[in-house]
Amino acid sequence: MRERHAGRQRRRAQEFEAFVAGAAGRLLHTATLLTAEPVDPPGGNERALRLLTAALARTYADWDRLHGEDPYNRTRQDLAARFAREAWRHHRPSGGLLDPLTPQERLVLVLRLYEGVPEEQTAALLGVPVDRVRAVCNRSVATLRGTRSPTARRGHARPPLGAAP
Repeated sequence: MRERHAGRQRRRAQEFEAFVAGAAGRLLHTATLLTAEPVDPPGGNERALRLLTAALARTYADWDRLHGEDPYNRTRQDLAARFAREAWRHHRPSGGLLDPLTPQERLVLVLRLYEGVPEEQTAALLGVPVDRVRAVCNRSVATLRGTRSPTARRGHARPPLGAAP
């Protein structure tokens, strides 16, 4: 019995290691975009690394309960949820590409455009209407293109993510 359990644990660890080897780079890039941390110097994205490590730890803990669910999607969902909880409490971005965006805008933009998550799935993940996701995504793109006023760009006179567009 003990040998069977040890074999199962070994197989579980090998499967997880293979998943991390294939997905960690993209997930780290996603976390770096969310936190708006600069990539240089190498290893300078400490918040992104912490977020990713916590999300991967959660995925590993749930590995046996995934039952055919895509571990990448599960890890990305956990990463997004952890970022949202952390971002709404504190932390300002520190000079990354998406620095002009609010945490909510970064989350929607990264999920929609970088990760390719459909609007409906993004809306369900965030608990907001699909129209709100579309509006936030459009506003984020406009902000990055520089078509919005400096006042609006810094979050003034903007409704919260859960409000109607």
